[in-house]
Amino acid sequence: MELTLLGTGTPEGLPRPGCPCAACALSVGPRARAATSVLVDGALLLDLTPGAVLAGARAGHSLAGVRQVLLTHPHDGPAVELPPGLPAAGRVPDGRELAVISGHRVRAAAIDGPGTGYEVTGPDGARLLYLPPGGAPGGIDGTTARPYDVVLADVLGRPEAVARLRATGGVGPATDVIAVHLDHDTPPGAELERRCAAAGARVVPDGTTVVAGEYRALPRVPRRTLVLGGARSGKSHEAERRLAASPDIVYVATGGTREGDAEWAARVGLHRERRPSSWRTLETCELAPLLAREGPPLLIDCLALWLTDAMDRAGAWDDARWAGGGREELAERVAELVAAVRATRRPVVLVSNEVGSGVVPATASGRRFRDELGRLNTGIAGECEQVLLVVAGQVCVLKQ
Repeated sequence: MELTLLGTGTPEGLPRPGCPCAACALSVGPRARAATSVLVDGALLLDLTPGAVLAGARAGHSLAGVRQVLLTHPHDGPAVELPPGLPAAGRVPDGRELAVISGHRVRAAAIDGPGTGYEVTGPDGARLLYLPPGGAPGGIDGTTARPYDVVLADVLGRPEAVARLRATGGVGPATDVIAVHLDHDTPPGAELERRCAAAGARVVPDGTTVVAGEYRALPRVPRRTLVLGGARSGKSHEAERRLAASPDIVYVATGGTREGDAEWAARVGLHRERRPSSWRTLETCELAPLLAREGPPLLIDCLALWLTDAMDRAGAWDDARWAGGGREELAERVAELVAAVRATRRPVVLVSNEVGSGVVPATASGRRFRDELGRLNTGIAGECEQVLLVVAGQVCVLKQ
């Protein structure tokens, strides 16, 4: 099965007409994207968008051989302009299957929102899943017969769609997951590629032809990642986004609860609300045993609060106790955690505060915490395949 992506953007295209945002300003030339539309083996057209004939010509394909045009957008979606010579555009009813004269079989897949998703099986047996913008699989019960060869989905807008497919076997190690319906909420270029890679997907320019089952390099997803950043930098959101396409996550909260602190409770509540409902939350500072056990990926947020607990236990705030063995006790606990990160077989994303930047705390205990957190971050960073620094919501890759 050969797929040509005539467009990979949202129905409005990219850049959006008249939009002054920075992402749209950068989406010019090869970074511009027309509304998503896919030509399958030159015979089946999924979504009819303005300029489809010209888009096909630019990609080196004619639409003269198209035998079926199917729509996926909701019924109130963009207007359809049918070029001369193409068959009338239609839609397969939910749960029904259509046999195309070209030998393709198309089944309307259940999704959790408006619009229609399609499973396409080619004459050669290759399988494609195509989801509309904002759509994710719905009504999934059990596992699929075998993984799809190619999945085209709104990976950045609905990462849980990929998570559901992974959980049910629809996406396997060899599935080519391609992000489509791309909008201006993610800057084009390296940042767009990085976000897609974090979900185990890739991004391609308009006009790209993909052959189902053809060998390609898979997106490299690091097993251990450290995300650093200052207060309100977006570091926790970035860490959560890196695991949003995974089907089963354990969120390890090291902050615990604070009796009578309404503001802290509100912060914790906001974090919980934005996480997928399928994630499990565990409140603990006993990280080494967790890292040693087999299990799903871990998101640990954050090491600064873990260090606060470790320093409490070591009596680090008391000068006499610190000098009388507290320093060694804390160093032993930090070394245990660093060794656990080195030895773990589980995927893990750790969040920590970046410290220093020339600011010297006014108290001895403050300087002690700053120094110890700097040492902890350095030790953990040395054991991670990837280290990110988040500044004002922008991600800088420190180690790749």
